[in-house]
Amino acid sequence: MSTDEETLTQDVVFDILSSARRRYVLYLLRTEDAPVELTELAEDVAAWENDTTVEELTKQQRKRVYVSLYQTHVPKLEDAGLVRYDQDTGEVELTPAANDVDQYLNPGEREVPWQYLYLPLALLGIALVALSNLNVWIFADMTEVTLGVIIFSGFLLTVSAHVVVWTMNRRQVPDDLRRHP
Repeated sequence: MSTDEETLTQDVVFDILSSARRRYVLYLLRTEDAPVELTELAEDVAAWENDTTVEELTKQQRKRVYVSLYQTHVPKLEDAGLVRYDQDTGEVELTPAANDVDQYLNPGEREVPWQYLYLPLALLGIALVALSNLNVWIFADMTEVTLGVIIFSGFLLTVSAHVVVWTMNRRQVPDDLRRHP
């Protein structure tokens, strides 16, 4: 049973993220484009927790994390509506609601202040239109289509850069989950 997105309150999010194991599960699932088998997820988490590789894990280390994920962490994430667990296939995947917790996972995330790029770009667009309408210098000969293409291209490039940076940041290990300097 999963809750509505409306019930994903800050308290629920903080409770979910209070466990480093759950945070790491969310991180691992964010880096995958497809559902991940619970056994694979457990191995990756166990390797991270034990600061080793999956190949070097003992059977006990794998089992301890698998049982914990299966009995506690994945159900809690599923109840919050952040993941979907298919018991038939044993696969876990993020739901769209998981995007809502990204801001809490790494608040100091290498954030670009995009508002400081969009505002000057909009002001530049307004200035170009004003200069064209006032017949100033080379702007006097610009058609409305040319102005539109220039302004649109500027916004398109900025939005594209914004999307690329956002996607790259989503795939980075949050600071508190890093094991190696």
